Amino acid sequence: MAASSPTSALGANRLQALDAFTITLNRAAADEILPLFRADHGLENKAGPGAFDPVTKADKNAESAIRKLIAEHYPDHGVIGEEWGEDRPDAEFVWVLDPVDGTRAFVAGLPVWTTLIGLRFQGQPVLGSIGQSFIGEIFIGHAGGSRLINRDGERPLKVRACPHLSEAVIATTDASLFQGAQREAWNQVRAAARLARFGCDAYAYAMVALGTLDLVVETGLKAWDIESAIPLLAGAGGMITDWRGDAVGQSGGKVAIAGDRRLLDEALALLGPAAD
Repeated sequence: MAASSPTSALGANRLQALDAFTITLNRAAADEILPLFRADHGLENKAGPGAFDPVTKADKNAESAIRKLIAEHYPDHGVIGEEWGEDRPDAEFVWVLDPVDGTRAFVAGLPVWTTLIGLRFQGQPVLGSIGQSFIGEIFIGHAGGSRLINRDGERPLKVRACPHLSEAVIATTDASLFQGAQREAWNQVRAAARLARFGCDAYAYAMVALGTLDLVVETGLKAWDIESAIPLLAGAGGMITDWRGDAVGQSGGKVAIAGDRRLLDEALALLGPAAD
């Protein structure tokens, strides 16, 4: 008999409770973030001279609020967060957090930043959400199904069919992040696509799940940048791989996100030579 998947091993009742808790975490993060958006957010630069890696009070306060709730409700769970590091990263359950993904958009006043909350069970991503609280959206799901929660209620998420790059709307955060062979590979994908958009960070991942974008290509990702999207996209019928077409590991790296397997294969044929 084949072994059960991590999601099925969780059980429906426990998964439902964790889903509801993830929504609670999104709302707690929003309470910390929204008063600082387009306001005095306490910008700091984490990078050295000549570089820029922004962090704000919103990033720090939101992650602290999420961690506090996890400690209160699930004290045996581990946490990995961009701002406050690791706590029991080898636990059976581990939350993977990016409280404000797209901090550059946040400090620019652009509402395409998101709160990323993922959950690992036995080392595998099983539940994830992408929240945009200024717009009032929570994209949430797992392999059994994903949905969008907004001010109008809830609706299921489903990727759209798009078999060819020539028909595809694609995205990446910033084309300047691709260097050398990566840049050449991206340029080929971009040249073949119908339309490309930039600067949306993880909000673009949610748009693939919603069926408005077809392909996202990224490089240099950390675990907290991508893990929440893996189960969310799976539940919407999409897929996330590295540039070789393999499962994305816990280190992140080079990632391709697509709603149609045929489109993903076409893109990977161009990206694969730059996968190393």
